[in-house]
Amino acid sequence: MKRALAIAHELDGLPGQVATRLRQRGYEVDVHVVTPDYDRPNDAEPFPAIHDYDLLLPMGSVRSLTAKDEIDSWVHEELDIIAAAHEAGTPILGICFGGQLIAEALGGTVEVSPVTEIGWFEIADGEDGPNPAGPGPWMQWHHDRFTPPPGAEVLARNESSVQLIRIGRTVGTQFHPEVDVAHVESFLRLAPPDYLEECGVDFDHLMEQTRRHEADNITRCHAFVDWYLDEVVAGERSPETGDRPATLLSDT
Repeated sequence: MKRALAIAHELDGLPGQVATRLRQRGYEVDVHVVTPDYDRPNDAEPFPAIHDYDLLLPMGSVRSLTAKDEIDSWVHEELDIIAAAHEAGTPILGICFGGQLIAEALGGTVEVSPVTEIGWFEIADGEDGPNPAGPGPWMQWHHDRFTPPPGAEVLARNESSVQLIRIGRTVGTQFHPEVDVAHVESFLRLAPPDYLEECGVDFDHLMEQTRRHEADNITRCHAFVDWYLDEVVAGERSPETGDRPATLLSDT
């Protein structure tokens, strides 16, 4: 059985429906919570031995790569882990903050976005190919955005930010494919009411939207994981065996 490691940066950043689909596809999924205490972001658990895993899944976070001093006990190590795993050809699928980690680890940048996105938004094709995730709508919760690293394909974007990149066996998203109703509710309940008010987020309205989108989002999420496993992981050989380009779903 292949093994995947989900790196959850806080207790509410679990891999959700992405892990569900990976398990359905035959993966054993371990979850490593980096900072179990939400109020102590620099009090981190040691990372496990990454070479024991066949796939890495860095997840979202309430933290920001534009404020590394808050998380400098662990974030530089994780950036190094991602860079080394990518170089070795280990598949990496990064979600939101995980996508930003990928971008910075491989030579891109992360900056504060001029637009905060919290809620359900559609995304479009990128300039380097059709969007294999589909338009959604997908759940967004981010204040930052990333620029792609050199050599990355931009496969999806919206007006405010790049939404999906791929470089070899490494894929990063800005959106959250993993969520369901319980997941979004955990995000909301941990967010201070004054923060939600400042961001223009109505708790009940976002929960109603999420209940309406949940079933379709689970279907889309599982299809996205299938694309990643079948077209990116299986379709792209590691550096040790030679490169082989993958085919996007829309090309088949």
